[in-house]
Amino acid sequence: MGRATDRRRVLRIDLDAADGRAAVGRPDTLSVEEPLEIRVGPAGPGRRKPLAVTMRTPGDDLDLAIGFLLTEGLIRSTDDVLTAQLCSGAETPNTYNVVDVVLAPGLPEPATDPSRNFYTTSSCGVCGKASIDAIRTRSLFPVAQDPLAVPAILLAELPDRLRAAQRAFDRTGGLHAAGLFTPAGELVVLREDVGRHNAVDKVVGWAVRERRLPLTGHLLLVSGRASFELTQKAWMAGVPLLAAVSAPSTLAVELAEEAGMTLVGFLRGQTMNVYAGPQRITVEQPA
Repeated sequence: MGRATDRRRVLRIDLDAADGRAAVGRPDTLSVEEPLEIRVGPAGPGRRKPLAVTMRTPGDDLDLAIGFLLTEGLIRSTDDVLTAQLCSGAETPNTYNVVDVVLAPGLPEPATDPSRNFYTTSSCGVCGKASIDAIRTRSLFPVAQDPLAVPAILLAELPDRLRAAQRAFDRTGGLHAAGLFTPAGELVVLREDVGRHNAVDKVVGWAVRERRLPLTGHLLLVSGRASFELTQKAWMAGVPLLAAVSAPSTLAVELAEEAGMTLVGFLRGQTMNVYAGPQRITVEQPA
């Protein structure tokens, strides 16, 4: 499997350098971005059909593939996957940029619809799909009924806890993170990736493999903005509260309201905006 980071030589320019050396050559650490092909099909001989190609940071690729299938509504539970394994690709040397997923007996093979383009970049996971209606996948989990309650003072602490656990970000400054937390603020699992949607799929895939769905009573924190797609992925996994350090989109807010989720944006320092589901955020009034 490929590495999550790589070293490259760069020309560092510092116009305020005290020693007068404005341009210096030095090594720098970069986030790796490589394609991952996800193949899906029934058991048996022969090669399974390619379903999706996503640009991602290598690591936790099985979680990424399984999470992608779950959040796209193509599988519903752990039992829908018979096996999932990294396979050799066409590259030399081999980077194992292929995941082969064998579906459980009786599960229909996903249809490859030309109008539903599953090619995704690291910045946008749903931009190739035909319409909003095609991506408004319905979740099995009634998150509106989840009684989760989180103190705002605790929620404000979570970005720092997420940031402290981002090991690859420390070296590159170029990776997004998604972290699953308990109501007490305990970090359950964290995943990093050059793509926001991939980081969330890696968390969801982990939960699928660990048989933890639905993620009732948990909250998901993402290091970037809260898009429609991330909100949908959280809903598909049964997450009642999605928080982001940056802005949400209008469609993300609309979907959160429709699902009965809580959506928090601009979670920075001691401030935050609650765009949907404010009943889950408790605020102590000053004496």
